[in-house]
Amino acid sequence: MSVYQLGELENSVEKALAELTQNEVVSRIWEKDHTVWRPDPQEISNRLAWLHSPDEMLQNVDEIMTFVQDVVAAGITHAVLLGMGGSSLAPEVFRFSFGIKEGFLDLAVLDSTHPGSVLEYADRFDPKKTLYIVSTKSGGTVETLSFLKYFYNLVRGDIEGVPGSHFVAITDPDSSLSKLAEKLSFRKTFLNNPDIGGRYSVLSYFGLVPAALIGIDIKKLLLRARNMANTCRETNATQNPGAKLGAALSQATLAGRNKATLFYSDAIKFLGAWVEQLVAESTGKENTGVVPIDLELQLEASLYAKDRLFIHSVLGASENNLEPLQKAGHPTITLELNDIYDLGAEFFRWEFATAIACERLKINPFDQPDVESAKIQARNMMTEFLEDGKLPTELANLETDSMRLYCGADVKNLQEALAIFFAEEDELETNSERSYVAIQAYLQPNLEIYDALQELRHQIGAKLKLATTIGFGPRFLHSTGQLHKGDSGSGLFLQITSTTGDDAAIPDEPGSDSSKISFSILISAQALGDREALLRNNRKTIRIHIKNDALHGIKEIQAAL
Repeated sequence: MSVYQLGELENSVEKALAELTQNEVVSRIWEKDHTVWRPDPQEISNRLAWLHSPDEMLQNVDEIMTFVQDVVAAGITHAVLLGMGGSSLAPEVFRFSFGIKEGFLDLAVLDSTHPGSVLEYADRFDPKKTLYIVSTKSGGTVETLSFLKYFYNLVRGDIEGVPGSHFVAITDPDSSLSKLAEKLSFRKTFLNNPDIGGRYSVLSYFGLVPAALIGIDIKKLLLRARNMANTCRETNATQNPGAKLGAALSQATLAGRNKATLFYSDAIKFLGAWVEQLVAESTGKENTGVVPIDLELQLEASLYAKDRLFIHSVLGASENNLEPLQKAGHPTITLELNDIYDLGAEFFRWEFATAIACERLKINPFDQPDVESAKIQARNMMTEFLEDGKLPTELANLETDSMRLYCGADVKNLQEALAIFFAEEDELETNSERSYVAIQAYLQPNLEIYDALQELRHQIGAKLKLATTIGFGPRFLHSTGQLHKGDSGSGLFLQITSTTGDDAAIPDEPGSDSSKISFSILISAQALGDREALLRNNRKTIRIHIKNDALHGIKEIQAAL
């Protein structure tokens, strides 16, 4: 059941639904008609197999479960998924939403190139009892391959026999990873349908293999998804749950309410990270975009500007945390799930809604033209390191005992730098599109750091009435990074880096003892490359480099606000 209370948006959404019906958009999508989005079929016609993932993968359930039984019988008790973006976010949702069923594997997801995280995962898991899931559609994702090289060497030095028996690959046919997996004698390689893009792959091998390993009934999950898919075939858009959500997202964006603020029942709150990537990377291009706001603490209604659409996904008994927002005139949507397996339906609803929203916004939901820019800059940084033995340096505008500031202006202290960065942002109530603040933390992800960043974003939101996001780098580069460079340019980017401490070398090849770079160099190059890409796209950016304790540095930023 869904409840839409759209207020000022109601008429425009009704009109959009009527146009979707009149133009036969739903049936054309199911017919894989690329002209729904673009005259050119490139990166569309070969990206629509997700529509049939539930039916296709129901035929592969036995294969997946046989693999799971084999792994459990071998005495393996843990799994570590090595991946980024669409390859890592869905497994993370499954792990934290469903937990671990007795007798199955405990799953962890590594999607940080911070050396502290890599070393933590190396110390936490016994290679003899661990399965490493190497997951990348392209087969060439630099972070994923770096993880593979590191953990392959770790396993090689710790077990007898073939190290590859502790590895499984999920990738596209004929990718470089599929060939490498064969060479290294991986336990198994799952070859995904290549016509499914990464962020639409949750209901394919990329999501379902990790889900099955932790004991989820993937057949039940797929049946829920298939039911939603069948409902999303309804050509009358007003009766189509995916079309209706997509129309609301697009019309809100066109009306200046482009901050889709996501609230969840606690048990399913990790769904937001997956929705964030799907929506941001699909819509954030060609000077527009829906800005998903995930896990932002709910504020008093008076502290929100008129740039919000609130969406509350509710599990089980009905609850209405949106009533004060409705009374304040904000449009709201409530999506109700009967039980945890309805996540299968929600995955498909959001995929279809995103495709519909992009039709209304006149953009291609399946490409990511600006993601490559940060990768190019990071590769340039790495090349310079390999040639000169050091990364390029930027002259700091201010240096103190605890931090260095890069803000493009001469400043006396951190307080002045932040004041300049946020100047006039609290006076934007009447602007056609308000800013949002993206906190980009190239720090080791842990609960203590995350809580401090949450306090920081809450402080910014309450003071300036601005929507805020948190992303750990380089993870967010595969999620919101496209939006950051491809939308209208209203974002304010607060990049936080720090000294990494202990380092971990990245082998040149799996099984090789030689290494030219380390994880600290990789994450530093990615931070520098991302900042350079933002600046080249005329984004307002400040970098704060914390020299010592990252947590103390965040507290300093809070105090300076």
